[in-house]
Amino acid sequence: MLKRKQSSRVEAQPVTDFGPDESLSDNADILWINKPWVHSLLRICAIISVISVCMNTPMTFEHYPPLQYVTFTLDTLLMFLYTAEMIAKMHIRGIVKGDSSYVKDRWCVFDGFMVFCLWVSLVLQVFEIADIVDQMSPWGMLRIPRPLIMIRAFRIYFRFELPRTRITNILKRSGEQIWSVSIFLLFFLLLYGILGVQMFGTFTYHCVVNDTKPGNVTWNSLAIPDTHCSPELEEGYQCPPGFKCMDLEDLGLSRQELGYSGFNEIGTSIFTVYEAASQEGWVFLMYRAIDSFPRWRSYFYFITLIFFLAWLVKNVFIAVIIETFAEIRVQFQQMWGSRSSTTSTATTQMFHEDAAGGWQLVAVDVNKPQGRAPACLQKMMRSSVFHMFILSVVTVDVIVAASNYYKGENFRRQYDEFYLAEVAFTVLFDLEALLKIWCLGFTGYISSSLHKFELLLVIGTTLHVYPDLYHSQFTYFQVLRVVRLIKISPALEDFVYKIFGPGKKLGSLVVFTASLLIVMSAISLQMFCFVEELDRFTTFPRAFMSMFQILTQEGWVDVMDQTLNAVGHMWAPVVAIYFILYHLFATLILLSLFVAVILDNLELDEDLKKLKQLKQSEANADTKEKLPLRLRIFEKFPNRPQMVKISKLPSDFTVPKIRESFMKQFIDRQQQDTCCLLRSLPSASSSSCDHSKRSAIEDNKYIDQKLRKSVFSIRARNLLEKETAVTKILRACTRQRMLSGSFEGQPAKERSILSVQHHIRQERRSLRHGSNSQRISRGKSLETLTQDHSNTVRYRNAQREDSEIKMIQEKKEQAEMKRKVQEEELRENHPYFDKPLFIVGREHRFRNFCRLVVRARFNASKTDPVTGAVKNTKYHQLYDLLGLVTYLDWVMIVVTICSCISMMFESPFRRVMHAPTLQIAEYVFVIFMSIELNLKIMADGLFFTPTAVIRDFGGVMDIFIYLVSLIFLCWMPQNVPAESGAQLLMVLRCLRPLRIFKLVPQMRKVVRELFSGFKEIFLVSILLLTLMLVFASFGVQLFAGKLAKCNDPNIIRREDCNGIFRINVSVSKNLNLKLRPGEKKPGFWVPRVWANPRNFNFDNVGNAMLALFEVLSLKGWVEVRDVIIHRVGPIHGIYIHVFVFLGCMIGLTLFVGVVIANFNENKGTALLTVDQRRWEDLKSRLKIAQPLHLPPRPDNDGFRAKMYDITQHPFFKRTIALLVLAQSVLLSVKWDVEDPVTVPLATMSVVFTFVFVLEVTMKIIAMSPAGFWQSRRNRYDLLVTSLGVVWVVLHFALLNAYTYMMGACVIVFRFFSICGKHVTLKMLLLTVVVSMYKSFFIIVGMFLLLLCYAFAGVVLFGTVKYGENINRHANFSSAGKAITVLFRIVTGEDWNKIMHDCMVQPPFCTPDEFTYWATDCGNYAGALMYFCSFYVIIAYIMLNLLVAIIVENFSLFYSTEEDQLLSYNDLRHFQIIWNMVDDKREGVIPTFRVKFLLRLLRGRLEVDLDKDKLLFKHMCYEMERLHNGGDVTFHDVLSMLSYRSVDIRKSLQLEELLAREQLEYTIEEEVAKQTIRMWLKKCLKRIRAKQQQSCSIIHSLRESQQQELSRFLNPPSIETTQPSEDMNANSQDNNMQPETSSQQQLLSPTLSDRGGSRQDSGDTGKPQRKFGQWRLPSAPKPISHSVSSVNLRFGGRTTMKSVVCKMNPMTDTASCGSEVKKWWTRQLTVESDESGDDLLDI
Repeated sequence: MLKRKQSSRVEAQPVTDFGPDESLSDNADILWINKPWVHSLLRICAIISVISVCMNTPMTFEHYPPLQYVTFTLDTLLMFLYTAEMIAKMHIRGIVKGDSSYVKDRWCVFDGFMVFCLWVSLVLQVFEIADIVDQMSPWGMLRIPRPLIMIRAFRIYFRFELPRTRITNILKRSGEQIWSVSIFLLFFLLLYGILGVQMFGTFTYHCVVNDTKPGNVTWNSLAIPDTHCSPELEEGYQCPPGFKCMDLEDLGLSRQELGYSGFNEIGTSIFTVYEAASQEGWVFLMYRAIDSFPRWRSYFYFITLIFFLAWLVKNVFIAVIIETFAEIRVQFQQMWGSRSSTTSTATTQMFHEDAAGGWQLVAVDVNKPQGRAPACLQKMMRSSVFHMFILSVVTVDVIVAASNYYKGENFRRQYDEFYLAEVAFTVLFDLEALLKIWCLGFTGYISSSLHKFELLLVIGTTLHVYPDLYHSQFTYFQVLRVVRLIKISPALEDFVYKIFGPGKKLGSLVVFTASLLIVMSAISLQMFCFVEELDRFTTFPRAFMSMFQILTQEGWVDVMDQTLNAVGHMWAPVVAIYFILYHLFATLILLSLFVAVILDNLELDEDLKKLKQLKQSEANADTKEKLPLRLRIFEKFPNRPQMVKISKLPSDFTVPKIRESFMKQFIDRQQQDTCCLLRSLPSASSSSCDHSKRSAIEDNKYIDQKLRKSVFSIRARNLLEKETAVTKILRACTRQRMLSGSFEGQPAKERSILSVQHHIRQERRSLRHGSNSQRISRGKSLETLTQDHSNTVRYRNAQREDSEIKMIQEKKEQAEMKRKVQEEELRENHPYFDKPLFIVGREHRFRNFCRLVVRARFNASKTDPVTGAVKNTKYHQLYDLLGLVTYLDWVMIVVTICSCISMMFESPFRRVMHAPTLQIAEYVFVIFMSIELNLKIMADGLFFTPTAVIRDFGGVMDIFIYLVSLIFLCWMPQNVPAESGAQLLMVLRCLRPLRIFKLVPQMRKVVRELFSGFKEIFLVSILLLTLMLVFASFGVQLFAGKLAKCNDPNIIRREDCNGIFRINVSVSKNLNLKLRPGEKKPGFWVPRVWANPRNFNFDNVGNAMLALFEVLSLKGWVEVRDVIIHRVGPIHGIYIHVFVFLGCMIGLTLFVGVVIANFNENKGTALLTVDQRRWEDLKSRLKIAQPLHLPPRPDNDGFRAKMYDITQHPFFKRTIALLVLAQSVLLSVKWDVEDPVTVPLATMSVVFTFVFVLEVTMKIIAMSPAGFWQSRRNRYDLLVTSLGVVWVVLHFALLNAYTYMMGACVIVFRFFSICGKHVTLKMLLLTVVVSMYKSFFIIVGMFLLLLCYAFAGVVLFGTVKYGENINRHANFSSAGKAITVLFRIVTGEDWNKIMHDCMVQPPFCTPDEFTYWATDCGNYAGALMYFCSFYVIIAYIMLNLLVAIIVENFSLFYSTEEDQLLSYNDLRHFQIIWNMVDDKREGVIPTFRVKFLLRLLRGRLEVDLDKDKLLFKHMCYEMERLHNGGDVTFHDVLSMLSYRSVDIRKSLQLEELLAREQLEYTIEEEVAKQTIRMWLKKCLKRIRAKQQQSCSIIHSLRESQQQELSRFLNPPSIETTQPSEDMNANSQDNNMQPETSSQQQLLSPTLSDRGGSRQDSGDTGKPQRKFGQWRLPSAPKPISHSVSSVNLRFGGRTTMKSVVCKMNPMTDTASCGSEVKKWWTRQLTVESDESGDDLLDI
């Protein structure tokens, strides 16, 4: 699934051998040990040894006595052989001495241990044959290790083409992950174990007859069925008259008789919690708790247990295995082999010599006719008509086989019509095979794998039609013909090949599973074969069936309970641990491996992902181009544009009509010009202009869009070209500075990832925007030319990538433009287009009012009116929720919820037709929905408008729900017969909760995620149906009519099955009472009946398919297996085991894999490359990261500093964690007031509480109260400690049951703090929490579906009579009980038995013709569709979405240092630096502090100001630009660093990449402008300083001669260039301008400054006037200072806007480009450290 970057490199590595070292040194005496045939013989002997130990049981020897001597002989031979091998290896290697001695090699030690076990087993068998040791003695357990010798048969394959260190790291890493998840599972087991002990305690109160005495409890003393009860009158179940509620433990029953399930103490409680978490038998535990304790307590405990443990925590194991297998699969890619395409293997390529003597590859068709058949037959055989004919014949054969059925006991004809049809089809397919062999030749025919399969079917079916083999195991060959129909659908064929094509992985996993089952069955066989009263492990077949049953989880609790009761109370804990470990490995790890393999087969190759991303983007662009069919229908009608007539025009001729849209252009343009004119006036406020412009655009949005796409004005085009020229020069300048070596001469220091990525981007952009290497490469060395060549290659690759991205972007824009143009043309040419109901005008006032009402919503984003920045309000989450949908939708959501609540009170006994209070909600819903639909139809139209109500399936569903509700409200039938149209209308009315899916956008997204992968789910369903059809056809032909039996087990023949007999009643499944002498179990007399089993049969294909569908859900298959074995034969048990294995291991895991793959594809993660996936993981991990809430250590070494060191020491933290665990252990038994143990336990808890008070006090002293309060964990600890203190006070004051309950709650709350103290638990808990957050709407969707089915269940099955599973706890009498039953069905708990109870038909029930609530019959067809559809949708699809979310989020925890773009050390370092800068611990800092923070960063996030000063400026400006200079948050800075630390070309997806590159380009240009502006200011300041110095000298000289000059000259007042006060003031004002104005008045002539004004050369020498005075001309200013001169001369009062207005808008484009280029060339020749004199010389 998720590939890792470091793993994707394929290296040539030596083969690592984890198998035994069999290459021993040569020795003449023991030459045979090195022979390959010896090694093969030893492996075969290992398998023989396992077979021998599987036969070595007392029961097997009792049935087959010769096997005892056979096993003894085999074990003797094996013993001598393996002993000889061991001695030979010891002789060669040495026993102890040497590096490769026998005891130092692990495999040799294992072999020696197996030889020892073989000797022990042989000696034990000698004693058993001599009757010295009893065969039923526990000494047989010494054979338990013997089955492990199976490892010798497969360890030769432990060789991998990878280095040993890498494999060791993978295994170590995987083991650590599995161990961590196991600890996480143990944490929840311990948590719910403690809660179970304190909330429930013992389940020992039962209803018994009134005369029951202690020590005399029998089966006849209990109620039928056995019922738990509560001694309290106000809670639980109260016994009926004649019975009393008694504690059976007080009446003398032992723990073994009461059963091992319960919440008596912590050990039993954890055992019970694990049973419930396996979703097997949990509902019966809940029913026992409901009868014994308050109902709410039981529902809360068990429903949350199933949700957290069964659906979330246990699925983390699947995530671990998937991630681990993905890593192993990438590493072992060479061993598995690369994926091949699904193309046919009929063609190959061979080298042939051409005419010129060269060699070339030529395609050769291996299916080329090589036989001796005529050409016409060969052509016919290769034609598509022939193939279609054969597939049609196969289809007919499948239909005929599926039509077979049981015709009754009297129909015994051997050669019926089905047999004759089978003979005909067999002959036809035999002829087909002979024809193909004749045409292709036998070699050419058998070279195809498909032909091999066909030949196998031909041979098998030919043998099958032989009369003695008909309806035997050869029937499999007949029913397997349906597999050939896969060739009909190319999509299905490709999907099957994708799943099963690379069969090495799946086959290896199947072999591993079978070997594991054999080994564990043999171990369990030797462990329990001597136990009396336990028949599950007497022989190997029975042991295999029991262990396979545990693997499938069906009835595994029964297997374990029976074993626990048989072994006794002493060994019960050990046996329980054994079964739980096996169940944990088999169900959580082994089944997860199958899911991982299927996901791996569905995974795309790495090189195809980016290609598919581009193709998907192109496909999305193509889909956006076309209008929907409901709008394209207007194109079929002739154009009728809307025309207007211009009046009041003086003209001598008639003015024709003109298009209305053409006239609107002038009207709208006039409105825009007027708005711009008003905006230029001082009295017109900008807000009013903006508002008027927005209103104009909203009123004429389509026309304005068309106008904006028209030709630009000359001024705009001129400015755009100027901006483009400046951008190109900027980029060329950056490239030239990089190539000129401006970064050379720096010390050789390892650059940070920020620096590396910055230079990669700069180099990539320099290559992208032109290559100067071609111009300067002449005269360079060969090495330099080679480097230039590599740069050229990278340049071409970058160009190709850019061209692809730009092409897709342009295609999207063109698609959107074409779509809009099509809508505009339809709107213009068709008057009825976009008119609701073809009546209401497009711009009608009523429609605008309806639009206003429909689209009104809460504005969640609060913006600053001055800066425009989005404000971070305190209640932003609430505001986001309010702005999620419109006000109208919020009203309808509330109305729909109220209506659903009203429907919750409906039942067959309180119907809406006869309850006026319930009718109120019905009327309100219909009225409000009528208003809603009318408003939406008037605003958006019904169907033929762009935003019509019925534009998708959601709109159709809304109309359907409304019509059903309206019809029902108008009709309101008083009598509703069963299975009538009125009842169907009531069932359809139950779809009302689905309106929430349409009203909430996130719920619509859930529906899209479900139905977007419908194709793959449909293909999986076809495969499973094919599998079911194969086995159903086989079952019908073998088991039809054979499963029927008399209900009296003593009757065998049908003729004797008459009369009545006494049947015993099953009283209880939990109690293990033994019958006393003379006692009989309760029972009653029933008539004998010869019938099929109640819930299934194989008399026809329909019933067989239903039975196999139930088996496919792994429910009820044990019953099917037992019936087939007992009534047909033990050999036929293989049939059901094979089907369950295929359905469980492959079929169900296919659903899981496909749903996960579709979810990843919908989320966009399926096509992500390695770097893209790692980037997504990094972003998710950064969202979870938070600032450190730990204050710094006090500066001095006083008391606070010492306390700080103590509280932060790891030993202190571990001690506190151990104390928390120790206090939690105090809850191992229930705290009861009447129990004397409770007082000392509570007292110890008080002591622990004071210890935790001391801990909190020390932390407050060390960190100060303010610093302590900053951490959420500290706040939680303070809260729990405060509650503990309150509890201590109340406990000693009151000392009652409530104080004990409060004390237990405080300890449980403190137990949660363990997660915060353990890193692994914390990360896994975050994974679960994030998964819950992301799956919130999926869970809500599940509940809505549950609600719909619950309402329908009340209508269909509300009055069904009680049966096997429909009882007082589980029924559909009300919506609440129906929800609990459906939640039980979601977990799969006996859902098929509930379905069969709801199928009850007469004569087993009482029908009624008038009303459905007066009958107790069920609905056969309704129950079949109801339960099957619900189970498939919820259990197979919705629950697997939860697995997909957990798998997606688990990668956050799974990734290690080598996988992460930013490691945990980097994040930790950033958190520490942030903690230093954010002194207020608010999570935000001012923008100016970001510079300080970036300078403090070290390591991989360090920014070297000597090398990367430009990068530093970019990062700072990005932070300033983010919130317009406002405060930035912790995640803002961290997100910026993450973007700067990755290669965005590799890590980002297309849309995100385009947005990020555009942002970085903007930042680079703005930073360049700011840099040049600041540099020019510095230069101008130096110039002014020199001018002031020179002017001061002239001023002093003129003052000395002022009197003489005044006598001779009396000219007018002429201003010199001396700096006056006004000039100084203007200069100071200009220098003291705020930064905002400097950002607006840019020096570079770009779009933002609109043509910088320059002083004409002709006006240089002319005197200029300023405020009525003349001044002498100043020195010529260079063009680069024109704007600054203007600002200096006019003192900032002349704005850039006025200067722009004075420019000639018709300036030539070419002159602008050349002028700007000259200006930038002059600027680039000036460095920032040059003096003002150099500047004047330019």
